[in-house]
Amino acid sequence: MITFRGVVYPAQTDAMGHMNVQHYVASFDQAFWHLAEHLGYDTEWRLSRKQGWADVHYEIDFRSELQVGSTFYVKSTIDKVGRTSIVTHHSLFNNKEQLCAEIAMTSVYFDLESRKAIEIPNFIRASASSMIETRTA
Repeated sequence: MITFRGVVYPAQTDAMGHMNVQHYVASFDQAFWHLAEHLGYDTEWRLSRKQGWADVHYEIDFRSELQVGSTFYVKSTIDKVGRTSIVTHHSLFNNKEQLCAEIAMTSVYFDLESRKAIEIPNFIRASASSMIETRTA
């Protein structure tokens, strides 16, 4: 599912002339929040239930550069669902359908006050489990 779309602006490039790593990560982060909402996470929970997500591990592969003016999109899938964590996979493609970067993200569901991992709500876990995809390398 497409979870984010963007365009590369001049301020998002580095000394090498392509989109800087921080903006790839920002795009993946935004894609995660769209995916979380799709799973049933209500952003109001941050205030009312004081529960949220924390990314604890990233594994990124960069495949092809994005230049200024490039439009791109991110497709997201779910690799694994645990009791307190979820592993998501996000692939960033340019407007020519070429894979430019991908990331595996491990995110922990946690209590914002105690700052400790807590169980993912059952309906979110069920929704995420139903979306698990097997990908060939």
